[in-house]
Amino acid sequence: MTERYPAPDLNSLPEDIKTRILEVQEKAGFIPNVFLAFARRPTEWRAFFAYHDALMLKEEGSLTKGEREMIVVATSSANQCLYCVVAHGAILRIHEKKPLVADQVAVNYRKADITPRQRAMLDFALKVCLRSNEIEDADFQALHSHGFDDEDIWDIAAITAFFGLSNRMASFANMMPNPEFYLMGRLPREKKA
Repeated sequence: MTERYPAPDLNSLPEDIKTRILEVQEKAGFIPNVFLAFARRPTEWRAFFAYHDALMLKEEGSLTKGEREMIVVATSSANQCLYCVVAHGAILRIHEKKPLVADQVAVNYRKADITPRQRAMLDFALKVCLRSNEIEDADFQALHSHGFDDEDIWDIAAITAFFGLSNRMASFANMMPNPEFYLMGRLPREKKA
């Protein structure tokens, strides 16, 4: 299957978007499909990636980059988003330095090799993802008992909600993961000579 909306030509994009995409390509060695797919609407691209970066790259709070990716993988799996499970699964494997964790979290995080704190985090994220109308004070108390503060809890909910949007856009557009994502973080990196 192919994507329903053809990606724009990189050279036709506004300079700020083109520059950011080329920076990503330089770092990753390829252009993740989401960057070009969303670039067909530059204003929305800028808003999407500004919020993505605010959530996923922030330094404040107790959530690690790996835990942020764990939330994305678990909730994207619940939303059946192939692109996000595969792409963020790769990033999760890299951050956690565990080649099996992304598959475990995607299939059944309750059986994954994660800490009780991370399981509580994912229990809450899945509740936000699937039954946000049922969130109650007891959910906050459970997270507080694992050392999360109210700002961390906001982050868990915001990451879940943001990727709910991303999952739906990727699925409706039939966005496919780049082949490179499937192997990333599964084998030790070869040392450069």
